[in-house]
Amino acid sequence: MLKIYNTLTRQKEPFIPMEEGIVKLYVCGMTTYSDAHIGHARTYVAFDIIRRYLEYKGYKVFYVQNITDIDDKIIKAANEAGMDALEYSAYYARRCLEDMNKLGIKPADLYPKASEHINDMIEMIEKLVEKKFAYVANGDVYFSVEKFRDYGRLSNQKMDEIKAGARIKPEEKKRKPEDFALWKAAKPGEPKWKSPWGYGRPGWHIECSVMSSKYLGMPFDVHGGGADLIFPHHENEIAQAEAAYGRRFVNYWLHSGMLKVEGEKMSKSLGNVILLREALKKWRSDTLRFFFASYHYRSPADFSEEALKNAENSLKRLRVAKEKLEEFAEEGKLNEKELDEVEREYLREIKTAKRKFEEAMDDDFNTPKALESLFDFVKETNKFLMEKEKPNRKLCNHALKEFMRMAHVLTLFQEEKAINEKAIRKIGEKYGIKGEAKEIIEELIEIRKKARKEKNYKVADAIRDELKKAGIELEDMGEETKWRII
Repeated sequence: MLKIYNTLTRQKEPFIPMEEGIVKLYVCGMTTYSDAHIGHARTYVAFDIIRRYLEYKGYKVFYVQNITDIDDKIIKAANEAGMDALEYSAYYARRCLEDMNKLGIKPADLYPKASEHINDMIEMIEKLVEKKFAYVANGDVYFSVEKFRDYGRLSNQKMDEIKAGARIKPEEKKRKPEDFALWKAAKPGEPKWKSPWGYGRPGWHIECSVMSSKYLGMPFDVHGGGADLIFPHHENEIAQAEAAYGRRFVNYWLHSGMLKVEGEKMSKSLGNVILLREALKKWRSDTLRFFFASYHYRSPADFSEEALKNAENSLKRLRVAKEKLEEFAEEGKLNEKELDEVEREYLREIKTAKRKFEEAMDDDFNTPKALESLFDFVKETNKFLMEKEKPNRKLCNHALKEFMRMAHVLTLFQEEKAINEKAIRKIGEKYGIKGEAKEIIEELIEIRKKARKEKNYKVADAIRDELKKAGIELEDMGEETKWRII
């Protein structure tokens, strides 16, 4: 049975969705004022794996991920760029989603934007004011934290601790330092909407309470996000939703661990923020996904050159085993009675690897343990293929399918886009190369490498440009050149 760690109760609990066979999942999306960085990637790969395993277990998952397109940071950046705030955020929203797609993350079912749900937010705020959980102060509206009895439960803080850490900025009109904004009165140079309290815009926290409950109902099954959102964002979400509607907001809260870079916290001040699109230029997307999967989603992860090289080498071992099985695999129904003793033993090992994989994932999505089961599978596969010169092809096909099912949960070996064989062969003919498309690409890379050494950049650039037109992008990584299908 699947058990997941619930941040709210601080323990692993059996997972029981509200509706049989259906899981409703909400994950806090990005505030789109700049490009996505690898910290974002870590979070969204973690929840992609969680979603994939729920689907592996037979659940239909409805996944909602919001886009915050109204925010102080967006407004500030847009003003500096001389752009309309919503146009500015829309530009970065497109780029962020493009980067996540390049990384190989399955899209959410829905990406609601804050700017498209202003009336829904006003409606919830009106309920909170009516129920005296919120108060109006000269065009601003604040949530009165002391009125919500369970405030601090998610972050495991007492009210005295919250009050001690809270501050009031000089321009704020709130009564208590711990109170937070639901609605902000309009300021010059900011986007604004009409409301019962005058023109203004929503606070940050209200959007997720509104959009998650609108599309998933209350309570819904799983709310996720990075651990940095536990307080105050998720704490405030609970307070708003439960105070407004008088019932539980979410059943299970899941939070991914923070990502460090070379042992240091990633921050602008340290100058170590790595944008996802820059990381994708240096590393293959499957290498990055393997790296993220090698950490338990709740654990801190440490991004480094050494860790990525280790991930690349480990992934290569899995890929070689996959290719060996593909060489022998043949479609058809497996008849266990036809197997000899060596083949029956291999079938038992396949079943053992699958059982261990599921046990690991059922234990709060323990991906490092799940990867161990895949490497056990590889070990047994190599042993089997060494012993059997002519293995049962249907058994190899069965092994391949089971291996791929498990690997896909961990986001590995995603379907490759088709190579434009005709275009590649045409380029090959120009340079006197024949063979399979992949072989032609590799030989063209060698010709280009030689041309660059001889400083014949005209030929080197021509090969790169011709391949790009044929849908193949080259990535130079020091002495090595890798290629990928665009």
